[in-house]
Amino acid sequence: MVFAIEEINNSTELLPDIKLGYQIHDSCASVPLAMHVTLQLSNGLDTVFYTGDKCSQSGMVMAIVGESGSTPSISMSRIIGSYNIPQVSHFATCACLSDKQQYPSFFRTIPSDQFQADALAKMIKHFGWTWIGAVRSDSDYGNNGMASFLSAAQKEGICVEYSESFFRTHPRSRIQRVADVIRRSTAVVVVAFVASGDMKILLKELSLKPSPSRQWIGSESWVTNPDMLKFSFCAGAIGFGIQQSVIPGLREFLLDLSPTKVAASPLLTEFWEDEFNCRMGKSAAIDESVCDGSEDIQTLQSQYTDTSQLRITNMVYKAVYAIAHAIHNAVCQDTNSTTQCDKFTRIESKEVLTQLKKVNFSQNGYDVSFDANGDPVATYELVNWQKSESGSIELVTVGLYDASLPVGQEFHINRNLTWVEGSTQVPVSVCSDSCPPGTRKVLQKGKPICCYDCIPCPEGEISNATDSPDCFPCPKEFWPTTERDTCLPKPVEFLSFDEVLGIILAAFSVGGACLAIITAAVFFRHRTSPIVRANNSELSFLLLFSLTLCFLCSLTFIGAPSDWSCMLRHTAFGITFVLCISCVLGKTIVVLMAFKATLPGSNVMKWFGPPQQRMTVVSLTFIQVLICTIWLVLNPPFPMKNLTIYKEKIILECALGSAIGFWAVLGYVGLLAVFCFVLAVLARKLPDNFNEAKLITFSMLIFCAVWITFIPAYVSSPGKFTVAVEIFAILASSFGLILCIFAPKCFIILFKPEKNTKKHLMNKNQS
Repeated sequence: MVFAIEEINNSTELLPDIKLGYQIHDSCASVPLAMHVTLQLSNGLDTVFYTGDKCSQSGMVMAIVGESGSTPSISMSRIIGSYNIPQVSHFATCACLSDKQQYPSFFRTIPSDQFQADALAKMIKHFGWTWIGAVRSDSDYGNNGMASFLSAAQKEGICVEYSESFFRTHPRSRIQRVADVIRRSTAVVVVAFVASGDMKILLKELSLKPSPSRQWIGSESWVTNPDMLKFSFCAGAIGFGIQQSVIPGLREFLLDLSPTKVAASPLLTEFWEDEFNCRMGKSAAIDESVCDGSEDIQTLQSQYTDTSQLRITNMVYKAVYAIAHAIHNAVCQDTNSTTQCDKFTRIESKEVLTQLKKVNFSQNGYDVSFDANGDPVATYELVNWQKSESGSIELVTVGLYDASLPVGQEFHINRNLTWVEGSTQVPVSVCSDSCPPGTRKVLQKGKPICCYDCIPCPEGEISNATDSPDCFPCPKEFWPTTERDTCLPKPVEFLSFDEVLGIILAAFSVGGACLAIITAAVFFRHRTSPIVRANNSELSFLLLFSLTLCFLCSLTFIGAPSDWSCMLRHTAFGITFVLCISCVLGKTIVVLMAFKATLPGSNVMKWFGPPQQRMTVVSLTFIQVLICTIWLVLNPPFPMKNLTIYKEKIILECALGSAIGFWAVLGYVGLLAVFCFVLAVLARKLPDNFNEAKLITFSMLIFCAVWITFIPAYVSSPGKFTVAVEIFAILASSFGLILCIFAPKCFIILFKPEKNTKKHLMNKNQS
């Protein structure tokens, strides 16, 4: 401060021909002492440095620089605010001091803790830490700063395991309790919003007993203090500090100390005696040396002579210059490139206060201005405690934070950081590990939101992001992967010609059709033989033709359903089976009529000859054709994707369209089959040619048994097996008819030709 004032007093541009006076008081970090001095300054000074005509208003205070602490500054501002005396602090950072209703005359050259709290929260979020501990000074600085930080941290989704407060005057048991909380905690990262003097006491307590390594996050009060670097177990600490600066001429000014200057100042005397271990004057004890003037401050290596870490010093420098510019604007006028100042103009502190709100200048490359709250633009350096090659801890600037930049661009890291225990890997500090995709977060009861369990997504749902709070269902035609982090299209399933079941059924279908054709060929080759002519060969050939169609119609059930295949499969099945049953019914009626015709006076065969047999077959088949036509016209079958049977796959099948139409077709086939079965049972013991009635009875028994068991099997079979059951029923009933009715006759034709004679036939009938 003295350097800045002397620099201003020697300036020809700022306040030319005007000298600033000053007094320096040490509050000794005591609020009562700070209050006492403030009241004294507010009431005017009885003793001043300069008297006489050279001073325009002796004893009146225009402005106050200080205090360094937030609590003393609050107390001071409440007093001098009533007198409109501006106060410019270089180190009071409490966000509460931005309230112009309570502190109308307060300004500061150091950013408010509100900016630092936001910066700390964003930095912690940047490194992925969601589970932290917090300690603070039990003072306005610590309590208000931590309150701002916790509010900002909550917005960023950061959870706090504990928040402890202490003060340097508290009993040691209180400090020990805070240290034990830090040792026992699970949070690796500890945010310390602590004044430098308080932090020193806490770190001393932690150094007495081994404790788990902690990643310290510091506020500007202690993280840039060179005195704190001796605590080596805090290596890797990071935090925000005031920007380093260069003040030209300051080092030379500090080193320009003569014994006369030292002796004139009690403060410098104490400093001189401590640094050179001697006593000034005659106050030396017997075992102490006397300072004889041979001491050389140029060779001294101490914080006093080290100007490489000028941070708070620059804040004092800027505060003095801000006040000087305000006074300059009040008493000076710039005309024709010259500055005219009236040093005898009497100004009030209120006028300085008004001008201070407007100052905007640059000094040594550092901009100085105040916003409506009396705060400067917030810029910080990100500093990191790194071990040097010699093993000592050094303060290294690794990044910047500028609150004036757009959101998301304020934070910038330009160097590598070292972390706790010298690691180059960012430490992990979370209550619960991140939930991977495929799971969702479920909060643990009674714990903060950062503590949760990872629960796998339920069936049919996925989560494709880390730490997803919810799972969401896949679209209808999609299904999750095993990891449940992606929805994939469901596989489409239908009975195809490429799979084993489809190949087997198709082979039996084609084989059955070939068997029917071969049988027809055998019958055609021996069409004049008695066994073929015995029971209406025309119906036999028509029955073989219909059986061929029955076998082939099962092929329409295999393959991907389409509009034409869906309509064809059920109608072809219904019509061909009615044609088949009609032929069998005709043969059964022929057996019955033949028996009636053998009775004396019976003329029944005249009424059921070949024309009538043909009409019966055509009429019964036409009814089924009519039913199928109505079904296809009103509500035909159509291909559909069945999503309900299986959750994980799509069944491509034919919807019935009209269930009534389907069951009408099937019911008509069943009605004819039952009627035919009843007639065949009635005719089973009648004497006929080659046991025709018995063979029909047995074939219809198989047919009805197959289709009776088909109904429950069809209803209960899932997916493509529904189609397989229907094909199996078609093939089984068709094979039953062809084997029961035609196999015995083919056996006689091919292997027992001696029985294929009219004589054998007549003997059999007579017997």
